[in-house]
Amino acid sequence: MTLSPQNARQLEEKLREQQALLERSMLTAVEQGRQTVADETQDVADQAVTSYQKELLFTQGTNGHTQLSQIRLALERIGEGSYGECLQCGDPIGAKRLEAVPWTPNCIDCQEKIENGQIEDPVRAA
Repeated sequence: MTLSPQNARQLEEKLREQQALLERSMLTAVEQGRQTVADETQDVADQAVTSYQKELLFTQGTNGHTQLSQIRLALERIGEGSYGECLQCGDPIGAKRLEAVPWTPNCIDCQEKIENGQIEDPVRAA
């Protein structure tokens, strides 16, 4: 499947919107993390809640950073003209998959092989 210029523009716009949303979300998480300070007067239960909140914010930040990296790489592939091609096998990525997950670097078959451990994910290895 070759992306039409109109479809490519729509997906690029969707990627840029998701990028902006993630950047705002990550800034908010950082600010919340800085505000979540364990007070010496907190009892053990309050300290546990504070610790849990920090861990949750850290996990959200890590997941957001991973997705943001994938979005930036997808935008680079758009600029290079290789967007929509699977990084593993080189086959076209299905239109429905790109619509659902526009930052995906892999076709559905290769993604399944990565998730089953049959092939290594170069994005995760980097």
